[in-house]
Amino acid sequence: MLKTSSNLLQHSRSRAPVTSWQRCVGGISQEGEKKKMNLVQAINSALYLALETDPHAIVFGEDVGFGGVFRATVDLQERFGKHRVFNTPLCEQGIAGFGIGVAAEGGTAIAEIQFADYIYPAIDQICNEAAKYRFRSGGQFNVGGLTIRAPCGAVGHGGLYHSQSPEAYFTHTPGLVVVCPRSPLQAKGLLLAAIRRNDPVVFFEPKSLYRSATEQVPVGDFELPLEKAEIVEEGSDVTVIGYGTQVHVLQKACAKAREELGVNPELIDLRTLLPWDFETVHASVRKTGRCIVSHEAPITCGFGAEVVASIQQNCFLQLEAPVTRVCGLDTPFPLAHEKIYLPDVTRCFNAIAKVTSF
Repeated sequence: MLKTSSNLLQHSRSRAPVTSWQRCVGGISQEGEKKKMNLVQAINSALYLALETDPHAIVFGEDVGFGGVFRATVDLQERFGKHRVFNTPLCEQGIAGFGIGVAAEGGTAIAEIQFADYIYPAIDQICNEAAKYRFRSGGQFNVGGLTIRAPCGAVGHGGLYHSQSPEAYFTHTPGLVVVCPRSPLQAKGLLLAAIRRNDPVVFFEPKSLYRSATEQVPVGDFELPLEKAEIVEEGSDVTVIGYGTQVHVLQKACAKAREELGVNPELIDLRTLLPWDFETVHASVRKTGRCIVSHEAPITCGFGAEVVASIQQNCFLQLEAPVTRVCGLDTPFPLAHEKIYLPDVTRCFNAIAKVTSF
């Protein structure tokens, strides 16, 4: 065991006690209290539980000490102290590097990048150091205790530097886990699973859903399975795939297709992008014979391209139509033309109509 001068950095992962959250991995317990939460409240609840159940967990980032710009860390410093919830300098590379150091010494490091648009200076630390730490040491060391949260995506007024969806940069990096939830319940369960997973995780949070998405969420501790997509709506005519905010857009497009076209789409939320659940996707496409993949990020080399390539390779003989992508445009994110840029309900509906009539 590595020895350190700080109790916060004492290795805890090999001697973690068995608790209730470890016994309910893989699903949501229907027992216990539930409460209406929006997505940012669900994130806050997950962070609270992570700090409460793991004395070696710390939360840090720009302005998190007073609650953060989106208030995701509100009241945590008052509850757990300035030594466990604290501000950092405005230096994303430093935030990631510090988190790697904490995790390397056995701590649980939960870092916040204030906007995903500003994660690029930290790419060297995340992709060259965190992702490769276990591999390059031959399994002797790891930074599995590192989780990096980053609000992402369009918000209606963010423009160039507060609207980007950079997930594809990280899904190209073996050694990382990349997650993007669609709702408060999903966010809480997936974030707790991410924090407790023994791999570095980049956890993208769709900030447009922070206060617009609400649902009943268990107040207690639970995890949802990483690496497992969810069939949100079962169908038989076309497979429709998305993640994060785009799942809500696709859900409306699917409803419109049922009503106006008489087709029955099957909607899948990927949830985890790396590693992604190709088995669920392939099984659905083999059933429906048609597929649409959609995300906010630009279409060229977006994560949808990987999904489409995999479907083409593994489901070719079952396909009844070309696999279609409905994505953001290949331009910098435009403030004045955001509605044109985004793959909205109309674009997704038109894609469903075209694919099902092919």
